[in-house]
Amino acid sequence: MHENRAMTSPTIGFVSLGCPKALTDSELILTQLRAEGYETSKTYAGADLVIVNTCGFIDAAVQESLDTIGEALAANGRVIVTGCLGARAGSQGDRLVSEVHPKVLAVTGPHATQEVMDAVHKHVPKPHDPFVDLVPEARAEFRGGAGIKLTPRHYAYLKISEGCNHRCTFCIIPSMRGDLVSRPIGDVLTEARALFESGVRELLVVSQDTSAYGVDVKYRTGFHDGQPVKTRLFELCSKLADLAEVHGAWVRLHYVYPYPSVDEILPLLAGGRILPYLDVPFQHAHPEVLKRMKRPAGGERNLERLARWREACPELVVRSTFIAGFPGETEAEFETLLDFMRAAEIDRAGCFAYSPVAGAAANELPGALPQALREERRERFMAVAEAVSTRKLQRRVGATMQVLVDHAPALGRRGGIGRSYADAPEIDGQVRILAPAKASRTLKVGEFARVRIVSAEGHDLIGEPI
Repeated sequence: MHENRAMTSPTIGFVSLGCPKALTDSELILTQLRAEGYETSKTYAGADLVIVNTCGFIDAAVQESLDTIGEALAANGRVIVTGCLGARAGSQGDRLVSEVHPKVLAVTGPHATQEVMDAVHKHVPKPHDPFVDLVPEARAEFRGGAGIKLTPRHYAYLKISEGCNHRCTFCIIPSMRGDLVSRPIGDVLTEARALFESGVRELLVVSQDTSAYGVDVKYRTGFHDGQPVKTRLFELCSKLADLAEVHGAWVRLHYVYPYPSVDEILPLLAGGRILPYLDVPFQHAHPEVLKRMKRPAGGERNLERLARWREACPELVVRSTFIAGFPGETEAEFETLLDFMRAAEIDRAGCFAYSPVAGAAANELPGALPQALREERRERFMAVAEAVSTRKLQRRVGATMQVLVDHAPALGRRGGIGRSYADAPEIDGQVRILAPAKASRTLKVGEFARVRIVSAEGHDLIGEPI
């Protein structure tokens, strides 16, 4: 029956662009498509229709999304667009996507599983399956099971909320994704348990503002396994730590704003129940630049907070992102940012040269800097950031670390690639694992290995399995 169904079921091509939050939206849509009997594909050719999940945050991402839509139209002709770019207005007031590519069949914004499915049903009728059509329809918004994942089997992203209450002048995410809406804590924990039970060994918690989880619902009490649980970051982390411990898995926190409330979770990080790793989007350090950005907190307070965090959790690794060349940024203000980097000893840092985004309030600020100067400051920042990171990596030499194996051809007999607690997938460094000394010693993707660090090269560590 399955073979016959595969031959007759319509096929939906799917392309996912953008950040981990968009990736989780894609997983929801793919899960719903498969639940309704559609086949899915990563290619345009032979598909009855193509869905492109887009990013619209910065100009480069907008252009990549528009180019991908154009490629899908040229190769297939039948395209539905969803995601952040779908929410952006064009110069005529219509959706930007429709202005640039008027032949697309439908356009929706982000986090719009049902609207996407409605468009799919309209253009590629839902396949009839007498074995499942009488089963009550599962809601795609509630992933009681692990669903379809676009990440490797051993790690997964867990989105805990949608939208953001901040109005940073460089950002248009609230206009695309709306204000903060926290997922019910019972739903989040049920999905987390299903992911762990499916073999996930690392759960990466994502949102636009992880620290604000539950603010919109006044931290109301939800339920998990019949027990009351507050919709709040501390309670969420405590319960995730309990679930992870059963499976010997990791929990990693992303997009953690440096609010005082984060202090409460430091004991969980210090005890290793949550990885001692925080992804904190500082963006800048000078108070005047932060004020123009409309960012919470200031550089001095952030330095003090980092010092307290590291006192409570000496193993803490901090990753962050910054913007160089923001409108009005003086050389002195930029030097303050470099001084902050040296004093804060940020373990992993990324930096963007400021890029005007259509619709962002920062476009109206005076003092726009030349593109060449923005790029030059980004390069100077990265030179300082890399010097700090390299110095901190050298301190790891001689240490024994637990490493999650991501790649191990031939069972790792010639070595492999993994990540320590200090390395999030795709954005941080790696641990390059040398070939085991004993022929009987093997490495397996998705399992942990104990590795002794023997050297550091660039952003990576080199280690031998023990």
